[in-house]
Amino acid sequence: MKTKQTGITAPQGFQAAGIHCGIKKPGLLDLALCVSEVSGPIAGVFTRNRVAAAPVILDRRHLRYRCGRAIIVNSGNANACTGAQGVVSATTMARTVAQQLGIPRHQVFVGSTGVIGRTLPIDRITTAIPSLFSRLSVKGGAQAAQAILTTDLRPKTVAVQARIGGRMITIGGMAKGSGMIHPDMATMLGYLTTDAAITPPALQQALRAAADQSFNCITVDGDTSTNDTVLCLANGLARNRVIEPQSRAYHDFERLLTEAAQTLALLICRDGEGVTKIVKVLVEGATTVAAAKRVAATIATSNLVKTALFGEDANWGRVMAAIGRAGVAVNPAKVMVSFDDIQMVKQGVGMGLAAEHKIAQIFKRKAFTIAVHLGLGTARAHMWTTDLSYDYVRINASYRS
Repeated sequence: MKTKQTGITAPQGFQAAGIHCGIKKPGLLDLALCVSEVSGPIAGVFTRNRVAAAPVILDRRHLRYRCGRAIIVNSGNANACTGAQGVVSATTMARTVAQQLGIPRHQVFVGSTGVIGRTLPIDRITTAIPSLFSRLSVKGGAQAAQAILTTDLRPKTVAVQARIGGRMITIGGMAKGSGMIHPDMATMLGYLTTDAAITPPALQQALRAAADQSFNCITVDGDTSTNDTVLCLANGLARNRVIEPQSRAYHDFERLLTEAAQTLALLICRDGEGVTKIVKVLVEGATTVAAAKRVAATIATSNLVKTALFGEDANWGRVMAAIGRAGVAVNPAKVMVSFDDIQMVKQGVGMGLAAEHKIAQIFKRKAFTIAVHLGLGTARAHMWTTDLSYDYVRINASYRS
């Protein structure tokens, strides 16, 4: 069930704001803040890139306390590959917000996104923070979502709700991401809020599961970055019975969180740099989930498949070739491939020109599914991928200019 209001301020007790602080060109919002009325559990998942940005380093430290109240994010500068000074700047951001709220510094989480390798203009940020606080409001989620964007064409927000344990629970969120999108995890910033009362272990478990079914299932260009972060902050103001791991309420909450995360993940795909199509790659009949994921990822990241999608060239042979080079056991005589509801490959053999003409029409759609059945077991996995267009090259050839 969706709420009337969307974004990170949809749950009870959250306010947000977004302003221009001077990192980007005049008139462009570049500093966002989200604050809860009360402190509560927080969970996080981060990039696996070993060149981690300063905010990721800081947030990992703060996450040990499992308690949060505020998230501050700047765009226009990644604060990555900036050495010890970068960590000092991220810490200064957290400390300045904490002082405004009168809370411990570890309850403030920091995000940055933008060009790598440039010193963060921390003085501009700290000078702007009082103004940021003065603009906090329940309606400020839209400005916050705008302030975290880089090459994105549009903001990405979500709000969903469901009755869990007799109380209405709401989850809101915002994300940014357009290029350098690939597991694990997709290059992006994602921030989720909820008014659910939940234990820190349950929240961390639910966020990890939700990320694995959403942000870790999308790819635009096969690249991940230094700043990837997804946080989920809870404040308990829904007054539900506290959600514990593995309870019935937990499973309901995990499903709701996954719905919110998948919505944001697909918004990132739709807004991918130069993207004209979104395609779900579904692999079934594998011996293990790991094998299914490997095949799905090989298809989803194949430049030959992605360019065929852009060119609307129904070259199903590229899908078969990707299956064969995925590095898992495959029996070609058992492989079946369908495009939406049209079967193109049966027992490893193409079904002829009539079927090819039908799937050529499917390739003209903006969204469709490539379904693969390996015929070897019961495991399954999925990914969402995009086409690879001329515009992707144009955007990334001039990113810093």
